[in-house]
Amino acid sequence: MNAPFKHSDAPFGHEHGPMITGTFAPVLEEVVLTDLPVTGKIPSDLNGVYLRNGPNPRFKPKGAYHPFDGDGMLHAAQFKNGQLTYRNKWVRTEGWNANNAKGEETHWGIMSTLKGREDMPMADVANTDVIGHAGKAVATWYLAGKAYLIDPITLETTEAADYGNRAPGHGVSAHPKVDEVTGEMMFFDYFDHAPYMAYGVVDKEGKLVHHVPIELPGNRLPHDMGISENYSILHDLPVYHDEDALAAGRHKIRFNGSMPARFGVIPRFGQSDEIKWFEFSPCFLYHVINCWEEGDEVVMVACRFMPVKNEDGTIDEHRTAKTIAHLGMDARLWRYRMNMKTGEGTEECLNAEHNCEFPSYNTSLTGRKSRYAYLVDHNPNTLHWIGIRKFDTDTGESLGNWTDGPKDCWYSEPWFAPADNPQSEDHGYVITFMRDEKLGKQELQVFDALNISHGPIARVEMPHAIPVGFHACWMKPNQIENWPDNSIG
Repeated sequence: MNAPFKHSDAPFGHEHGPMITGTFAPVLEEVVLTDLPVTGKIPSDLNGVYLRNGPNPRFKPKGAYHPFDGDGMLHAAQFKNGQLTYRNKWVRTEGWNANNAKGEETHWGIMSTLKGREDMPMADVANTDVIGHAGKAVATWYLAGKAYLIDPITLETTEAADYGNRAPGHGVSAHPKVDEVTGEMMFFDYFDHAPYMAYGVVDKEGKLVHHVPIELPGNRLPHDMGISENYSILHDLPVYHDEDALAAGRHKIRFNGSMPARFGVIPRFGQSDEIKWFEFSPCFLYHVINCWEEGDEVVMVACRFMPVKNEDGTIDEHRTAKTIAHLGMDARLWRYRMNMKTGEGTEECLNAEHNCEFPSYNTSLTGRKSRYAYLVDHNPNTLHWIGIRKFDTDTGESLGNWTDGPKDCWYSEPWFAPADNPQSEDHGYVITFMRDEKLGKQELQVFDALNISHGPIARVEMPHAIPVGFHACWMKPNQIENWPDNSIG
């Protein structure tokens, strides 16, 4: 059995809330590890880097703590010729550097202040998402800050890229999308004043080449977007700041059950007035899986957050807002269709049985028809992912799942990594971190994507805990500008 990992249950005490203790407690060292114990075998045709971002505060926080407050830390597993190197490193944001210079936390969290307040500044922690673009890893934050460029191998922060800085306060939200065929990256920004949203395109060299305002009816709190080969899909959802709290300088959200969810489809290089809006049933969406075009229709497959219902079937707006705010998730696989010719929109639940979220897929097909997706199985507890599951997104069928134990095990967002010279869309591997609280062990697990239910084909023993985090990605050798020898494997 694996040796118990090293971990402090509450390095900053318990007075800042539960989201900074136990499974959520940060690690306080940066390490590089090789020759880790492996059960099974790491495939020789698995080459590239698995990157996972997440909150990892370095200093004792000011006031109550929320996961979106913690300094971003990347955990990376580099696979090369059957060998593995693990690294972890904080993203060197402006806030991290300011804290480092003073030796303490100098910023406030989202439960205490608002972005832009000078008397109680909030840090842009770049802790939410990580993707690969223009040879670098790009770390972003859900509240739309600066995008930080990072070397995927060394994890050194190279610079902040102000793609969205066409006006004071503009930035890049989490979940930009990269078209791996053209190399272009599409992103959105949102803010608390008119027009409330902006949309941009960065070319394959990392240069901002398109940026337009997107007018919304009021302040919104969107989280994700989608792209197809010719369009981008932006979200106007019935989740927004409470106006009284906003005026008082506090963060509080509302869910309006009488307001439709709207998705705006805009040509990739379209102007503001070219966006076409489609209305659907009220909901929130944390995460899109993929989008593509079928004839006149734009198709979006996503994880639809299910609003909390009262006994009479009506939406409980208060509990829905509270659940969203505390990152509780009850989501179902959902498909939306938007007909660009007729203006008609349709939606359907693909799988009503499984609460699934934090999706991945074969990203070489981003914006183009894909069939398979790999998600976490969720339980009602915040960010407690109890296993991984493969879906057929054409039919909604579950194609297999795995867990080492639904009560005590916590999984990271799994990502699909194609095999060298893949023979099919799902020819490759799925990679995730897994923490078993009962046995006191931490592993990196590798699955055969063709047979998730078989269990891990490789279990890599980690000597320290990896805290609960947010999003991950896979970068192939040809996406990394300094991959050793610039060769595969």
